[in-house]
Amino acid sequence: MCEAPIGVFDSGVGGLTVYRRIVELLPREAVVYLGDTARVPYGTKSADTVIRYARSCAGVLLARGVKMIVVACNTASAYALEALEAELAVPVVGVIAPGAATAAGISRGGRIGVIGTPGTIASGAYDRAIRGRRPDARVHAKACPLFVPLAEEGWTDGPVPLGAAQAYLEELRAAAVDTLVLGCTHYPLLAGVIGAVMGEGVALVDSARETARAVAKVVVERELLRKSSTRPDHRFLVSDDPENFMRIGRRFLDDVLPAVEWVDF
Repeated sequence: MCEAPIGVFDSGVGGLTVYRRIVELLPREAVVYLGDTARVPYGTKSADTVIRYARSCAGVLLARGVKMIVVACNTASAYALEALEAELAVPVVGVIAPGAATAAGISRGGRIGVIGTPGTIASGAYDRAIRGRRPDARVHAKACPLFVPLAEEGWTDGPVPLGAAQAYLEELRAAAVDTLVLGCTHYPLLAGVIGAVMGEGVALVDSARETARAVAKVVVERELLRKSSTRPDHRFLVSDDPENFMRIGRRFLDDVLPAVEWVDF
């Protein structure tokens, strides 16, 4: 299993921030990335539907022989992680617990903000995960739905994203949070304007970076590190419109994106 790839799935392109952090931290590992672009977004779907979609995505990755699965979607992590962990024989890592653990650990006063899609915020998953690690924490959550299309269109700086950030983050500033979790894999692309609005005194937690660290920990502890010195072969799969995925995905990977394969499931 050591030579097998790591499987990563998301509802679309946002999980590429997780993919990027994984290959930076584990450069010898091969990754199979699946974007379920035919069903995006997951954030507006019911919990039962998200669980069904997540099972389908996991099945596609398992058919490709992956040695572990990374759920690089906050909504899928919130609703489907427990089911996948119970059902699959390979290790499963989500994006919520790693970011929550870091936020709980670094917050100076326990005033922690979380921003994400409406589905992720409505699930309360970050609130539960943070309070599970730090019961005294005061968690302030805010849905920021416009951040996703802004990131995908490349509008990551300038007056438009800055105005959106100011409007969304006003109540978190008023709550005097000292730590802010970027609870959507698109949001690291907007970290500049988010940080500018929140100010230097607020620590930003990149859930993609923390997830990659969690993946590295599992790979080491389970003795799954790839031993081959050959260059790893990364593969990208989508359930709809490979060309659009490549167009948007280049913004997430600095114009480095190989061929994308369409899969039907």
